[in-house]
Amino acid sequence: MSYNKIKWAILLIPTITLGLWEYVRHQFLLPYLSMELGNFLAPIIVLLVTLTLLTKLFRMMEDTQSMLQREKAMKAVFEEREQLARELHDGISQSLFLLSVKLDKLEQAEESSDRAAATEQIRGTVRHVYADIRQSIANLQAAPVTTDVPWMNAIRELAEDTRTNGRLQVKLDWRLSDGLLNGKEQVELLAILRESVMNVRKHAHASELTVTSEPLEGGFHVTVRDNGIGADTDAMWAKGRFGIRMMRDRAQSMGWTFTASGTAGQGTTITIEKARGGRHER
Repeated sequence: MSYNKIKWAILLIPTITLGLWEYVRHQFLLPYLSMELGNFLAPIIVLLVTLTLLTKLFRMMEDTQSMLQREKAMKAVFEEREQLARELHDGISQSLFLLSVKLDKLEQAEESSDRAAATEQIRGTVRHVYADIRQSIANLQAAPVTTDVPWMNAIRELAEDTRTNGRLQVKLDWRLSDGLLNGKEQVELLAILRESVMNVRKHAHASELTVTSEPLEGGFHVTVRDNGIGADTDAMWAKGRFGIRMMRDRAQSMGWTFTASGTAGQGTTITIEKARGGRHER
């Protein structure tokens, strides 16, 4: 039985029971039962039906709610695993391909200086792959985002994790409460924030990261800004920049506006905005 049918059954069964009792009493039992006895038996009959049928329906409703919560949690886990799969495919796999190319160059190098330069490049690529793997493992160990846990805790943990795993100073000015976004919006926005923070840690060489948010009438405005090496806006959208495209696709799937801007040497700014009337569900 579906959740809505259970709710309607709980609402209607006491009324139908009382109506049937009154009908049977007046049509068939009136010569045998006094009015006082019939009025006395009416609440007892409703109580007995409630204890038998409605108790079972309440258990069914609780089981349905638990199943919905589990499905919501599993959906969040699958989305996080999908994100990690994209990171592994478009991040680590590309780095390994680049590593194989550099190894070929090392084998073909004849001068010792060329070998030394190729060796140093290989070391840098290995360090990059190592950092990617560590980040992916950390993401796998992180608890999935569900609405069972206050969403603000996940935001604070993201900022705290960024502080404790590097020299990056994080400033968090968060003004969106749990109730302003539904479960789907919370999952998608946190995924975008995780990706943007990870990009800053991996590529920006920044010393300061600022994450701000503020509610708008019917929506919100979120900004992630760093003071790193930055890049021109055209370069940010160049082929192979999978992370920023993934963030944009997530935002667009929710009907949000996503912008990324930067200047070489002056840092990068990511903005996610939901205007009034924006879509809530995918």
